[in-house]
Amino acid sequence: MKTFILGLLVMCSVFSFAQDITVYQVAPRFENCKETDLRQLDNCFNQEVYKTMYSQFKHPDSVKEDYTGEMAVIFEVNQEGVFKTVYIETELRALKEEARRVFSVFPVIEPARYNGNPTFKQYSMTLYFPLNEKNRPSNQSILTSYKTQATKKGNQIEQLTALQQKAKQEFDSVQNSVSKYTNKAYSSQVNIPFSHENYFRFDQDLNRIGTNNHTASKPYKYEDVSNYYDFEAENEVLQKDTKTWAGRKLWNEHLVQLQSEAYWFTIDPIFDLQLGKDTEADFSYTYNNTRGVYVQGGLGDKLSFSASVYENQGRFAQYYNEYAESLKAFGPDPAIIPGRGIGKRFKEDAYDYPVAEGYLSYSPAKFLNVQFGHGKQFIGDGYRSLLQSDVSSPYPFLKVNTKFWNIKYTNTWTWLKDVRDDVTLDKAFRTKYIANHYLSWNVTKRFNLGLFESVIWENSNDRGFDVNYLNPLIFFRAIEFETGQGAGNAIVGASGKYKLSDNANVYGQFILDEFSLSDVTGGNKSWKNKYGFQLGGKWYNAFKVKKLMLQAEYNQVRPYTYSHNTIVLNYAHNNQPMAHLWGANFKELVLIGRYQKARWFAEAKLIVGMRGLDVNDGTDNFSYGGDIYRDYNDRPFDSGVTIGQGIKTTSINASGQLGYLVNPASNLKAFVNLSYRNFNPEAETLSVVNNSTVWINFGLRTDLFNWYFDM
Repeated sequence: MKTFILGLLVMCSVFSFAQDITVYQVAPRFENCKETDLRQLDNCFNQEVYKTMYSQFKHPDSVKEDYTGEMAVIFEVNQEGVFKTVYIETELRALKEEARRVFSVFPVIEPARYNGNPTFKQYSMTLYFPLNEKNRPSNQSILTSYKTQATKKGNQIEQLTALQQKAKQEFDSVQNSVSKYTNKAYSSQVNIPFSHENYFRFDQDLNRIGTNNHTASKPYKYEDVSNYYDFEAENEVLQKDTKTWAGRKLWNEHLVQLQSEAYWFTIDPIFDLQLGKDTEADFSYTYNNTRGVYVQGGLGDKLSFSASVYENQGRFAQYYNEYAESLKAFGPDPAIIPGRGIGKRFKEDAYDYPVAEGYLSYSPAKFLNVQFGHGKQFIGDGYRSLLQSDVSSPYPFLKVNTKFWNIKYTNTWTWLKDVRDDVTLDKAFRTKYIANHYLSWNVTKRFNLGLFESVIWENSNDRGFDVNYLNPLIFFRAIEFETGQGAGNAIVGASGKYKLSDNANVYGQFILDEFSLSDVTGGNKSWKNKYGFQLGGKWYNAFKVKKLMLQAEYNQVRPYTYSHNTIVLNYAHNNQPMAHLWGANFKELVLIGRYQKARWFAEAKLIVGMRGLDVNDGTDNFSYGGDIYRDYNDRPFDSGVTIGQGIKTTSINASGQLGYLVNPASNLKAFVNLSYRNFNPEAETLSVVNNSTVWINFGLRTDLFNWYFDM
């Protein structure tokens, strides 16, 4: 008997202990579920959730009544019995907003309980559209319990605070916030990569009569161009019908694309793989081998960013290699690759030239955008610019765009380098600065007027970056006089465009480096008349052929323009001009035809020019005004100065290109290009040589910038 009683006591103790560690979890209760048995409580909760959802949901006007699709929802009932949405996934924003509204009007109910204590509980559900009883899932699969608030630790139950539980959900929340990629770049502050072929695709839409945009200041931001050109619709037209992941990434999409309501970013590989033949070269073939990565993104609605990093090796046509080596910087490196940067020796006759570009773009208000980065700028409506061009290497810049009424005002500050042997300080490249103002005014719906001013200065008297030039409204010429004649070099200019029709416009530029009224009116062709001008026109849908554009442009710059008598205050960077790539002392005619159909594109270009080059033969070492790095005080005469003085040289650059847009998301293109160049000086020297060559090359290129081979 004692043994039985002892055994009974032991069993009671075990059952009591077991009861202590039993976990009781009760679902939330609607008012209609108050009397429901615990075993049926989950089902009652399911029914009430769907009943409320179906009765309260109002089909958005912007969504078609016969829309078919689905919407995944994760929601919770918190410790106070309040419904809150955690994550909603659907392709239509209007449905997402309506779902949030419906959950906000759910009644407050009795919360879930864990071991008798109030707790929160998460659920996931799927809604199928059209939203009707026919598309309602079965009772057994309506809601799935997603999360509870308590965790079991060893043999004890650990109750978590709301803050602790929220922290435990952080990773899941981040993961669940990712939504379908919808090309947020098209409405962002990211710049559209500036290449003439890229911009041709929407150039006409920006230049229709009545538009209030400003086309001269480049590169453009997506959010500006999207007011006139439907990127989304055009991208949809270009899409290839492919179902596989590899097919989508090759033909249609970014390699990596990710977005949520708060951010987005994309990652793409960069390629510029070219192989070619120069008929006059003393080597067998030309090539370029570029690999890199291109990253774009946005944080919120106001901040965007972009970065591209290139690793390059290349050997180009003979004349291009020789020009690159003529730009050589101080030090052991043999060349500066035009438009890219310093090139180190690669093998025996090629170059290795790494390049990095990037920027942050921030719009604190609708009318204001600020960019800070490393890249290039361009001002003008033509193929060339006499004000600010993209022919030099990338440089650090700060850019502020202010747009209101019919005006856009662009302020740019840049940090540049003079890399010549004779200007280095302690074996370091010389630093100089340029500040530019450009005011664009749409005077009428047809006529645009632009006003430009620029000043170049260096670190004289250890003044560094002169804060006087940070003033966005002051006239630079006045500051130049205040700081001393040799303290800066000011340049002024103007631009204009007139829209003849939606299919045609004419444009022009005028640049003035120095002006003397007495010398202009004197008629003696004084060297002080340092100016240049551009006249051009574009004809869209030429001869009624859709997407065919014809362009004609004439450029002329007198000798000594952009140069200065202070050795570093020329309008140049890394031994390359900041305006026209020929410097000064030239006349040029540019004829271009572009055509685009679906993913195919074609280009034909003819550039005929005349310029004057320095002799530099040991006897005649004068500056004839073409090399803007030369001191203009080294001129041979003060009057009778004409374009073409020095060694008069005529040149012809003709090229034709046929290409295919492989991937519109990354701008990857396959192409074949044939070019002819004839360079014919009246006299030859060691540095000026007659040359005639045919260069054919083909390749695969991520088109993010302009290559200029027509020097």
